[in-house]
Amino acid sequence: MTAPHPGAPVIGLDLGGTKIAAALVAGDGTVLARHTLPTPAALGPEAVLDALAEASRAVRTQDAAAIGVAAAGVIDPASGTVVSATDTLRGWAGTALAGGLATRTGLPVACDNDVRAAAAAELAAMDGGGGGPTLVYAAVGTGVGGAVAASGRVLHGAAGIAGHLGHLPSPEADGLPCTCGATGHLEAIAAGPAITAQYTRLSGSPAGRLETVAERAARQDPHAVSAITTGARAAGRVLGGLANALGAHRVVVGGGVPRIGALYWDVLCAAFAAELMPPLRALRPVPPGGGDDAAVLGAAELTRTLPLHPPRTSGATP
Repeated sequence: MTAPHPGAPVIGLDLGGTKIAAALVAGDGTVLARHTLPTPAALGPEAVLDALAEASRAVRTQDAAAIGVAAAGVIDPASGTVVSATDTLRGWAGTALAGGLATRTGLPVACDNDVRAAAAAELAAMDGGGGGPTLVYAAVGTGVGGAVAASGRVLHGAAGIAGHLGHLPSPEADGLPCTCGATGHLEAIAAGPAITAQYTRLSGSPAGRLETVAERAARQDPHAVSAITTGARAAGRVLGGLANALGAHRVVVGGGVPRIGALYWDVLCAAFAAELMPPLRALRPVPPGGGDDAAVLGAAELTRTLPLHPPRTSGATP
């Protein structure tokens, strides 16, 4: 299907492991309505699709033209399916995301990985979605996700796997097991749980959550400071190398981990800058421009740029 009329409102859905955020987004990017509800992560894909449909109904108006879904995991926008995923959403891998939601809502659906969706929104803000910019987008949270755009287009690559920055090698993570089954990847030292685990290894004292490590770092606990700065330095070095390789115009770093305080952000930026080749010396990472609405705005943008999967002719329940 073709993209909806540029002036028509669309629904953006951000599917996370704990909550679903929904927004009705006007053609000019204004958020007209918002709604959130818990993700039934342990109840299986059918329950998650039902919850996505419920969230859509909560913000839908009669003139809503399409739905864009930003979801965790490796998503194939062409088929509208979840190629692979972690256990955060039980049984999520293999789900017919676009088709299942289109059938439940009666609206065409576009879908992609959540970080790529956020990158699409950043790209649209840079140039209105036209050609040109190269963008590196990292999301550092429970894992380390990412997206890459070149010449104004978000890259998907083979099997939709392009942009998974957390699985680049990192010297700081040498020997540490990664969630993908390999060792020595960035996610194993820079993600939130990885920083917490590093603190426990250094101190012998479990912290439980990243915020606890940040609180201890603020009190100058040397093990907490080391765990945070090691993760930040690793992320900065990888992103600086990518900026060199791609000739990035902008590098965006989002997710929950960069919000833990200035210590993390300052070290990441310093490590990033130290890697840059002379033509890029003025480049610095920036937070996402969309604020709290970045994810749903990115999801809505998918309806303009990716294949739309129509509802089946029977069984749709608008």
